Amino acid sequence: MKKQVVVIHGGHAFKAYGEFLNYLKNKKINTEYFLYKKGWKNELAIRLGKNYEVLLPQMPNKQNAKYKEWKIWFERMVPFLRDGVVLIGHSMGGIFLAKYLSENKLSKRINTLVLVSAPCKKTNRIKFVREFRLKGNLQKVWEQCRNIHIFHSVDDPVVPVAEADEYKKAWPKAKLHLFTDRGHFNQETFPELAEEIKKAEK
Repeated sequence: MKKQVVVIHGGHAFKAYGEFLNYLKNKKINTEYFLYKKGWKNELAIRLGKNYEVLLPQMPNKQNAKYKEWKIWFERMVPFLRDGVVLIGHSMGGIFLAKYLSENKLSKRINTLVLVSAPCKKTNRIKFVREFRLKGNLQKVWEQCRNIHIFHSVDDPVVPVAEADEYKKAWPKAKLHLFTDRGHFNQETFPELAEEIKKAEK
């Protein structure tokens, strides 16, 4: 049976609907914005190979994300997950997984949790986190995961690298991977991630 990998994408949140409308009216875009973009999330299945099944669920309205909506949709997926699943969260997808697992017990065994450019406690002051902000400690997350990997880049323009340090403080035995030139990890390839997933299965 194939090993499952679930990737939760990032998003943005607003305090009020008017803020969201203002964002739509004023966000800077160009023709490249509408082009199909290849990325590491789509390439991951190729890198991992035939023994893996990579799931890329589309979370509800990522441009104006609501934690309650994401929680409902994620829980609809849980019955389809198998023990030993790998959970990956990019940006807001990362803080979503951290929040969910810190407040809930997943009914399936988690082999590996991976957070990529994920906001943590300090970024709670940044507007885009909103109701995804973490409450309390993160010990319950550690107790549910066999492995935890934290990926961040010092030149991330969206989520400060200090956020990775916050997760590392919460989980001292987690593996922290720091880069200098990956920005917010909006890249086409991410070979290091695939390699760590394979290693964690051994």
